[in-house]
Amino acid sequence: MIQVSNLSKRYVGRTAVDGISFEVGQGEIVGFLGPNGAGKTTTIRILTGYMPATSGTASVAGFDVFRDSMEARRRIGYMPENVPLYDDMRVKEYLRFRAQLKGMRGRAARKAVGEAMDLCGLTEMRGKMIGALSKGYRQRVGLADALVHKPDLLVLDEPTNGLDPNQIRRVRELIKQLGLTHTILVSTHILSEVEMTCDRVIILDRGKICASGTPADLVGRLRTARTVTVELRAGAAVAADKLKALPGVKKVVKEGERDGWTLFTLRAESGRDVREAVASLAAEGGWALRELHAQGATLEDVFVDVTQSGRTG
Repeated sequence: MIQVSNLSKRYVGRTAVDGISFEVGQGEIVGFLGPNGAGKTTTIRILTGYMPATSGTASVAGFDVFRDSMEARRRIGYMPENVPLYDDMRVKEYLRFRAQLKGMRGRAARKAVGEAMDLCGLTEMRGKMIGALSKGYRQRVGLADALVHKPDLLVLDEPTNGLDPNQIRRVRELIKQLGLTHTILVSTHILSEVEMTCDRVIILDRGKICASGTPADLVGRLRTARTVTVELRAGAAVAADKLKALPGVKKVVKEGERDGWTLFTLRAESGRDVREAVASLAAEGGWALRELHAQGATLEDVFVDVTQSGRTG
């Protein structure tokens, strides 16, 4: 569905996208991740025809986004991070207007608008002024706009931006439902949502792809636990210092102290399991050990590893 080869975008004094290549197959839900300034939004704007690339090629559904821009756009539904809406229009009126702009007319437009409102839970809001809608419903209107013409590809840039937990859950469920009939490229900072929603992940940093694969495969590369919870009966300051000195321990956080027991959280280096060393330390110090629990690596651990590698400061 998407094919990108050696794509670059350069501005005066900086390179936003640096020769990236990737593919997204039909029917995939792919998470497009990266820290601020990594090049995600620039890549999305190139794919959706909002700006030209400096070099390289990109195509959607077989149509080059530069040479066959109009054909490529007809197959894309794009929801930007900050959805631009007309506050003085009603929901149904706005979606009909947008359907007409996308080449739909008459009965076909009315049917498409009705289906989009139903799918996005907007039927009861069809007569409301957009300016009176909550943030959650405005996001739904933006999503309905993106899919009203039944595009092959949905590109969603921060679709849960500013939503509360209940609204985020509903958008997540909707994305999974849409994934049954659409290819979806979704950019978001909420990594737990990516783990629950996406088939595959592409991580950008400083304009380059630094990791790609399924969430499970990327997490598996870390090979071992990254966070260890330890509860000891020992002097908190002494225990913290000795835990920090263990090989492979990057950070020690004191979580609390009660009745002589102190709870710590340890952050370990990639590929290091420090539990045996912690147990040995407790035995040597004569400390009672009540809890030693490891939490497996998460997509957040992967993200931090690959985007901070080589950075300083």
